[in-house]
Amino acid sequence: MFSDIGALELVTLVVLAVLVFGPDKLPKVIQDVSRFVRKIREFSDSAKSDIRSELGPEFKDFEFEDLNPKTFLRKQMENNEDLRELRGTFDLKKEINEVADAVHGRETLPAVNGSAGTGAPVDGSPAGGPDLLKKQDKPDTGERPPYDSDAT
Repeated sequence: MFSDIGALELVTLVVLAVLVFGPDKLPKVIQDVSRFVRKIREFSDSAKSDIRSELGPEFKDFEFEDLNPKTFLRKQMENNEDLRELRGTFDLKKEINEVADAVHGRETLPAVNGSAGTGAPVDGSPAGGPDLLKKQDKPDTGERPPYDSDAT
């Protein structure tokens, strides 16, 4: 329950409790708090058992931790053979690199030995995109600059 509290924090809490409640009232406060926590746990357990009994026998192995989306997805990924096979063939990093190269208008190097491309551009420009420090060519005097929809 308190796995993330270190020894120094625990000592600080004990000293603070002694200062606030005093050494004579502290045992009574600890008993009251433990009794309250026990009642909350009993209430929670009875609510869980009531929900399980209302759901019926087909949900007897239902766990409330499965309601957490991360736990649910992890369980589904482990149990489903098709998803496991799909996860083994899908390389997210390669897909993201291909999309980024397509957006920036770069071509990736062809695959070597059946593996994915490295994502390095063929035109020699840096991986981050065009060299912005390089002076751009000026258009002819009669030529209009290209339309940039992002700039408007």
